Amino acid sequence: MGAILTLLRGCLAFLCYVANTLFWFVPILLLGLVKLLPIDALRTSLSHGIDGCASGWISVNGLIARLWHPIRIKVSGDAVLDTREWYMVIANHQSWVDILVLQGVLNRKIPFLKFFLKQQLLYVPVLGLAWWALDFPFMRRYSTAELKRNPKLRGKDIEITRRACAKFKHKPVSVMNFVEGTRFRPEKHQKQGSPFKHLLRPKAGGMAFALSAMGSQIHKLVDVTIHYPGKVPSFWDYISGQVYEVRVHIQVTNIDDGLRGDYMNDRAFKQQFQERLNAIWVEKDKIFEQLATQEARQQDV
Repeated sequence: MGAILTLLRGCLAFLCYVANTLFWFVPILLLGLVKLLPIDALRTSLSHGIDGCASGWISVNGLIARLWHPIRIKVSGDAVLDTREWYMVIANHQSWVDILVLQGVLNRKIPFLKFFLKQQLLYVPVLGLAWWALDFPFMRRYSTAELKRNPKLRGKDIEITRRACAKFKHKPVSVMNFVEGTRFRPEKHQKQGSPFKHLLRPKAGGMAFALSAMGSQIHKLVDVTIHYPGKVPSFWDYISGQVYEVRVHIQVTNIDDGLRGDYMNDRAFKQQFQERLNAIWVEKDKIFEQLATQEARQQDV
């Protein structure tokens, strides 16, 4: 009987999420098409409207979650957030559920989150066009083999990053970056020889290029640590009511001039940036351990 209820809850929640996505997709896409008109003032105004629709989308997703699979999200930290600020948001990455958690926790507290996405995701039905209309940066990463075959491609991904981030200079934005580059898995952790207990090694390049492209407008870093008591959930676990609690720690710090520079050509800056990011990751690993320890204490009680 319990399995049947779980299946029913998950299916009903999924249908609600699909209906909500299709409802908001229409105005987001229509406004995105109008935004193609070469009128700067109109584009800026429409961008606000599109982000407003996206925030509504996330808010209704939150209502669906509370209806079909309520989750207790414990937020810690002393973060002071503002929708009028420019933010760089970083987080550890364990599951696609991370995105839903981040959107739920940060929605309407900071500007709508813009994720760096692989170029292939542009072709995802419905969502790909919505992400395009929302100005999500679509990135194309070239492999070592591709660069050897065509050296002209070297640096092209950086230029794509700069062009994508240039759109974010005219209105407050939150740029999201999973700096580990992939989801945490024990086998990946072991293969990397990661010095962190709970995290993969951070990759500094994408974050450094984004900060450089956006210049001095973006001067706040939101560092989010996510911990799932028990096990890391799948999307199905999340929508079928098998996730009961999530712990989130949020810390906001200033982005100083020491984090801006020529990451590609300035070796000293590159080393300094990597050291700063590694220091953040050392602290994040400790915070993750504290969140996990809280879980162990609750189980003992």
